[in-house]
Amino acid sequence: MVRTIAIITGSRAEYGLLQPLMTAVREDPRTDLALIVTGMHLDPRFGATVTTIAADGFEIAAQVAIPLAGDSPMAVARAMGVGLPGIAEVLERIKPAILVILGDRYEMLCAAQAALLTNIPIAHIHGGESSEGAMDEAIRHAISKLSHLHFTAAEPYRNRVIQMGEDPARVWNVGALGLETIRTLQPMSRQALEESLQFALGEHYFLITIHPETLSQDLFLHQVAELLDAFAAFPDHKLLFTGVNADPGHAAIDQMITCFCDNYPQRTLQVQSLGQLRYLSAMHYCSAVVGNSSSGILEAPAMKVPTVNVGRRQQGRLRAKSVLDCDGAGASIVKTLEKALSPDFKAMVQRASHPFGDGHCVEKIMDVLTTQHLDNLLVKRFYDL
Repeated sequence: MVRTIAIITGSRAEYGLLQPLMTAVREDPRTDLALIVTGMHLDPRFGATVTTIAADGFEIAAQVAIPLAGDSPMAVARAMGVGLPGIAEVLERIKPAILVILGDRYEMLCAAQAALLTNIPIAHIHGGESSEGAMDEAIRHAISKLSHLHFTAAEPYRNRVIQMGEDPARVWNVGALGLETIRTLQPMSRQALEESLQFALGEHYFLITIHPETLSQDLFLHQVAELLDAFAAFPDHKLLFTGVNADPGHAAIDQMITCFCDNYPQRTLQVQSLGQLRYLSAMHYCSAVVGNSSSGILEAPAMKVPTVNVGRRQQGRLRAKSVLDCDGAGASIVKTLEKALSPDFKAMVQRASHPFGDGHCVEKIMDVLTTQHLDNLLVKRFYDL
């Protein structure tokens, strides 16, 4: 019997990671893909990337708007109040055998709650991780407790999920999903990338992504200003900024970056959504990935690219030696960027290993999704260590 597997995506970054799995589910004769699109994909302020999904050839089973009418925690709370019943109605209509959720965004917490209330089992990807500077930390663990199958990116993360009382027989270390795309990546040429961006990146540039630190917003705005000022010490580097996500505090950061780019139009480019191919191609050629995105922790090491991780948002995650951490002070940022650009460090990055698997995770996930007995999956017994 063919299994309907629902996959939900709410952001450009998440979609890029899920794309190989979505393709596998769609093409496997044992499974049907029911794709649910929500969150930032449907918001023009964040690129309205639902058009990208359609252009990539994926049939969308349902769209659920989670309208974010502001930049505050209360705006997020109101949006979640709309998202939960919207997703629940879709799940009630589609009745999938299982719902696949990736990560730790608040839109995905809505999806997990909706699945709980409609008796749909959940398969959670990238559980057990830690990001102490963001509310994602709590959301991620909450989704894990609402889930029934778990696919983690590293063995310590698998152990954490088990530590939370999940049955070890339902927890698999499959590696980081983003490495699946990197393993088979054919990056755009520099010329094609620049033509696509309509911007000359030149020989040296930083790829920069800055998201809110939702647990310390006021302090982090000061750190963003310090980071932007620090780039003055590297006048030979162009600056490619990707979009800020929809967490509380995003508007202030986005405005700071926009003003900065307006002041330095020959040197900077701000793009809301690069898409997976352009983003990874830009990462492939850049001098360093800078900011506080998880892609600097998970994907950049596999691409053999230095990462300068700023602030506390990613604090607690496993790291490769290619990742350099610094606080938000300007002098610290400059010093860390200088180290990332040094010949010795760049040589070390080429040799450095990472703890996130071999890039063959989709095959492992599909093996579970297609063979796991689902009859008693909703019944969970707390596993005591």
